[in-house]
Amino acid sequence: MTGATAFKYSAGVLLFRRQPEPEVLLGHMGGPFWSRKDAGAWSIPKGEYLPDAEDARTAAAREFTEELGLPVPDGEWIDLGEVRYGSGRSRKQLTAWAVAGDLDPERVVPGTFEMQWPPKSGRVQTFPELDRVAWLDPARAREKLVAGQRPFLDRLAEVLG
Repeated sequence: MTGATAFKYSAGVLLFRRQPEPEVLLGHMGGPFWSRKDAGAWSIPKGEYLPDAEDARTAAAREFTEELGLPVPDGEWIDLGEVRYGSGRSRKQLTAWAVAGDLDPERVVPGTFEMQWPPKSGRVQTFPELDRVAWLDPARAREKLVAGQRPFLDRLAEVLG
């Protein structure tokens, strides 16, 4: 694949509510790499999928449920389009939808993943995909969200007027 960039495809749901000002639901990424980081260490609930095997919206709903342990609340799905971010071997193309709804962060039961930790130790440990979830106003969300996902905040703001 000389000259071609291989992307990992992800899809997610940006849940939002109006309280009276808009807020979005974000999750702090779990695992040892993110444990001491806050700014730029939060994400919309999302996950990878294979475009040839699954459509992005189905993947977004599945990943939301896997990451939070709760289904996407009923509501209209607003297409926020795609963003590409990352570099080298970790280039990502993320497709996202906004859904108006409410969800109690205390009810979240995060999915988990396994990884060798500490590195080269031979020990496999289990970590939550998201170690905490919170409703954030747009300014705080922009500060905490992974930089590559920030365009979705702008697109949501346009939709909400």
